[in-house]
Amino acid sequence: MPIYEFACGQCGHHFDHLQKFSDPDPTACPSCGADSLHRCVSAPTFRLAGKGWYETDFKGAGDHKHNLADSGAAPASAPAPAPAPAPAPAAATSGN
Repeated sequence: MPIYEFACGQCGHHFDHLQKFSDPDPTACPSCGADSLHRCVSAPTFRLAGKGWYETDFKGAGDHKHNLADSGAAPASAPAPAPAPAPAPAAATSGN
């Protein structure tokens, strides 16, 4: 459910209200009781609920879960390749 910000045109009181899209906006100010509330345009707010995010919240018990920090199994890594041998120094030539 979205959280909306409302302001009273009478007393200037601002407050947030959690409501469904289909619910009507409140009309009476909780501070002064006037019927002059309007919805404000503000930065979006959201509330995270649950123990995790997409990977843990929306999969069933039998589904394969990826990218879990506490899975316990470290991914197998390939050994680092051996460094290339250094080139042999060039032989000095006398050219006279």
